[in-house]
Amino acid sequence: MISVPVERLAAIFVEIADTVVAGFDELEFLSMLADRAATLVDAAAAGLLLADHRGELTLLAASDESARLVEIFQVRNQEGPCLEAFRTGRPVAGVDLTAAATAWPRFASRATAAGFRSVHAFPLRLRDEVIGALNVFGARPGGLTGSDISVVQALADVAAIGLLQERAIRRGEELAGQLQGALESRVVIEQAKGVVAQARGVSVDEAFAAIRTYARTRNLRLADVARTVVAGRSGLAGLTSP
Repeated sequence: MISVPVERLAAIFVEIADTVVAGFDELEFLSMLADRAATLVDAAAAGLLLADHRGELTLLAASDESARLVEIFQVRNQEGPCLEAFRTGRPVAGVDLTAAATAWPRFASRATAAGFRSVHAFPLRLRDEVIGALNVFGARPGGLTGSDISVVQALADVAAIGLLQERAIRRGEELAGQLQGALESRVVIEQAKGVVAQARGVSVDEAFAAIRTYARTRNLRLADVARTVVAGRSGLAGLTSP
């Protein structure tokens, strides 16, 4: 069964809808979605990939560093459940990674080395259009229930609708330009995570949490704060202080 109360489930869907409407920030939206997907079914981590203008998946968000590295490995090796969910438009649920060496030998080995024991992948889709995939990693073997699968897929579908709606609003811009901007921002954010982690003596995950909190509390865009950190400008109220 779902590991959160109905009230929490409703709050997550309201949060997604509100994020899409109020000052949409694609990277913050995707990061929030990865976090909430992991929380929803008490998973270890989650990662989110979107297709670029060539139809190739690119990592844009992950709930922690371990998931980020596994997702990057999956994309580079073109092997894993997210690619299958993206290609077929159907969820891939309940995969025991210790028994997945035949289907995805390199991915299964890398994911288990990162401490994951199960994985589930859900397409981000609207009718026949699939724009990405959501990976949910478990620390224990075992699949999700039918209800769990339906709810997480609904979460992915709502996210896809939000993303497609935002793109329709900005249809004057080319999709390639939109994604390229997000990718460039992602690179800057990764650099900023390293700067903050080193300056404060914390993990990369803790550094990212600090950057997100700083941006949220001051109503700033995540990428703008990251650029300020990387540029080494002062005035960040202790964000880069030990």
